[in-house]
Amino acid sequence: MLTDPYGNPLHTESAQAADAYNVALYVYLDALPGVEDALDRALAADPQFVQAWVLKARNAQVFARMDEARDSIARAMQVAPVLPAQAAAHVAIFDHLIHGRAAQGYAMIRAHLLDYPRDTLVAQSVLGVFSLIGFSGQPGREAAHLAVAEQLAPAYGDDGWFLGQLAFAQVEVGQLAQAETTIDAAMAKRPRSGHGAHVRAHLFYEAGQTEQGRDYLSRWMAEYARTGLMHGHNAWHVALWSLAMGDTDAMWAIADTDLSPERAEVPPLNLLTDLASLLWRAEMAGVTVPPARWAQVSDYAARCFPSPALGFADIHAALAHAMAGRDEPLIRILEGAAGPSADLVAPCARAFRAMAAQDWAGAEAAILPVMADHARLGGSRAQRDLLEYTLMSALMRQGKTDEARRLGIIRRPLTDHHHAVAGL
Repeated sequence: MLTDPYGNPLHTESAQAADAYNVALYVYLDALPGVEDALDRALAADPQFVQAWVLKARNAQVFARMDEARDSIARAMQVAPVLPAQAAAHVAIFDHLIHGRAAQGYAMIRAHLLDYPRDTLVAQSVLGVFSLIGFSGQPGREAAHLAVAEQLAPAYGDDGWFLGQLAFAQVEVGQLAQAETTIDAAMAKRPRSGHGAHVRAHLFYEAGQTEQGRDYLSRWMAEYARTGLMHGHNAWHVALWSLAMGDTDAMWAIADTDLSPERAEVPPLNLLTDLASLLWRAEMAGVTVPPARWAQVSDYAARCFPSPALGFADIHAALAHAMAGRDEPLIRILEGAAGPSADLVAPCARAFRAMAAQDWAGAEAAILPVMADHARLGGSRAQRDLLEYTLMSALMRQGKTDEARRLGIIRRPLTDHHHAVAGL
């Protein structure tokens, strides 16, 4: 039987289809361009190739093309009843995920990975900060993420893709020395992985190595296609470092080219969160952000995330609406927060509304309860520094300079936060 690179059976008799699928899986896992072209070749060779339809559905879901995702998983489900157990479960899992049944999908995934730990597309759905665990809204989800990665580690050995996932889990719990060893091994195996370079960027960030991080990622991205999945988000990292170094020209250039709402290659969740957070971090650092820029992000949030559903997206949408002075969509989030971290969304929205109104004490009071476990909102520690610096900025604006500095030392002792808030 034909197999994928991880030894999983492929349910096609076409070697051409299998080869094309394996290319698609490789570039998907490494955030390289070419996933759709390879899948089109696979399905042209075998229109009934179930794993190709599943990966096509999953890739469409990443870019929020949900009609395409549902159509593709429906094609896979047509043949699922006649498949062996592993493949049938593989299809059923992604049917759950694409139709928004996360709890059922997660339960199936944890059971499935006990029997088939190298079913890599399934494993990928619970690894990373944008995974089912990452957006679970549960306390301790960073530790849970690392626990799952460590559980899977024996099945993957020195595989470059998996080591990158393990390294990210280590970074997010503060195991920086272990993460450095792990990501160096990962990049030695897959040096052009967009995800691997991203994890390395997080390591630079967490260690407070601003210049080194910008130099590394700028060099690495010089040969990374703009159509690669991680191009926009990796550019965000470069923009943050540029801001920290006072190079606002470079920061604005990235905002206008790599984080533009007109860029179809960037998943909507990444674009909203990256652009809103970049503008806000620029504001807090003392950079003037034209109102038109906030209006643009608010428009994008209203169009792509019209109803509250995912806490991580909703807090960034609330930020954009607050800074654009748009009460109607902001109140919709304040009053209608939904999902497992909904209890944290409204306080964040109130804090951003207060910051926009220059009610510094009100912002401090609103955001303080969130600080106990804002990991529940999702995203990386680097992304959630948006909240850390919001509190520090509110303190600074009230003249509580020593308290703000102490907060930085206690909460983020290694990161380069000294230029993150004006006057800090």
